[in-house]
Amino acid sequence: MAGLNKPDITPPRWLLAELTYACPLQCPYCSNPINYPDYNNELSTDDWKRVLSEARKMGAVQLGLSGGEPLVRQDLVEIVSHGRELGYYSNLITSGLTLNEKRILELKNAGLDHIQISFQASSAEVNDFLAGTQAFQQKKDMARLVKKHGYPMVLCVVIHRQNIHQMREILELAIELDADYLELANTQYYGWAHRNRDQLLPTKEQFTEAENIAQQYKQKLEGKMKIYYVVPDYYEDRPKACMNGWGTTFLTIAPDGTALPCHAAAQLPDMQLPNVREFSINEIWNQSAAFNWFRGDEWMKQPCRSCPEKTRDYGGCRCQAYMLTGDMYAADPVCSKSPDHATITSITETTQENDLNNEDQPLIFRNPKNAAHRHNPDNSK
Repeated sequence: MAGLNKPDITPPRWLLAELTYACPLQCPYCSNPINYPDYNNELSTDDWKRVLSEARKMGAVQLGLSGGEPLVRQDLVEIVSHGRELGYYSNLITSGLTLNEKRILELKNAGLDHIQISFQASSAEVNDFLAGTQAFQQKKDMARLVKKHGYPMVLCVVIHRQNIHQMREILELAIELDADYLELANTQYYGWAHRNRDQLLPTKEQFTEAENIAQQYKQKLEGKMKIYYVVPDYYEDRPKACMNGWGTTFLTIAPDGTALPCHAAAQLPDMQLPNVREFSINEIWNQSAAFNWFRGDEWMKQPCRSCPEKTRDYGGCRCQAYMLTGDMYAADPVCSKSPDHATITSITETTQENDLNNEDQPLIFRNPKNAAHRHNPDNSK
C-alpha cells in the first residue's frame, strides 16, 4: 500500500539544495512552484549545513546548488565549503547574472567543482526577452570567466517553441564559448512551463528538425564537446523513468526545508511532505509516507502493474499523470499503453493547429511584479 515503509531502500545519491526561489529572471518556463512567493521562510546557514551532513552520512555524493538563483544567498561560499569538507562533488546551477570574477574565485577556493550557466537563447534579443532583463552579454562574460578559472564549461539551454528555431545558433554559441558540455533540455511541463504550455510546446516538425541538427553537431563535435539532448515527453511513446525510481536516488530540499522526492511533488494530494526542521534526513528518507509512497510497484494500476517495462520506467512521472488525468496513480499519459494517451495526442494536435493558424498567445512571466504579457520579438520562430 502506498505510503508504507518498504524493505531494501537504497540510499540517496543526489541532493538538490534549492537554496532560494528568489531570482532576477522571469523565465516563463521556470520549474519553481507557481506559488513560490509563499516559500519565504528560508533555511538558515546552519540548517543547510546539517542537511548536507545528514545526507552525506547516508551516502549522498552529488550536491546540486540551485534555486531560483542560488547566488542570491550571501552564505553560498560557506555552504560550498561545508560541502567540500564533507566530500561532495558540488555543482552550482546559475543564471550567471549576479556572478563576477571575485565570486568565482571565492567559490573556487571554497571547493566548488562545477558551474553550470543557463542561456535562454542564442541571441540577445530573444534571450533577454525570455529572461525579462538584459542578461545575454553578462552570461557570455561569466561563461568565459568560468572557463578561465579552470572549471569545466557547462552550458544549459531549455528548448521550447520560443527558441527552437535557433537550435543551430545555440550550438554555434556553445562552440564560440568553448563549452565542454552542453545540455539541450526540451522543456518539461511543470510549474510555470505547464501554465505556458500552449505557448511553449513546439510542433512535431519543429522537434524533428531541431533534434536532427543536434545529432549532426553531436557527431561533428565528438571528442570536443559533450552534448546532452534531453528528449521531449509529449512526442515520445514511452515515459521517462520518474526520478530514476521514486525515493531511490534523488532528494530535493526546498528553500523552506520541505523534503521532496521530486521537485514538483508538492502539487500531489495527501503527500504530507516532511520538513527538515522537524525530521532528520534519515527519518525522511526511510520512514516518511511521502518518500515511500511510490516505491516499488504495489501502488500501480493497470496497465502498469502487468507491464514488462515497469521496472524501467516505473509507470512514468507521477506529477505529470496527476496534472493530465487528476489521478497520481494513473499511467503517465505519455505512454502509448495508457488509457489516457489521447490526452497527449489532443495537446499535440492543438499545438499543430495553432501553428497552422498562426495563433501566437502571449506568455505569462514568472515575476509577479512584472508579469507582463509579451510576445517574442523574434518573428522568425
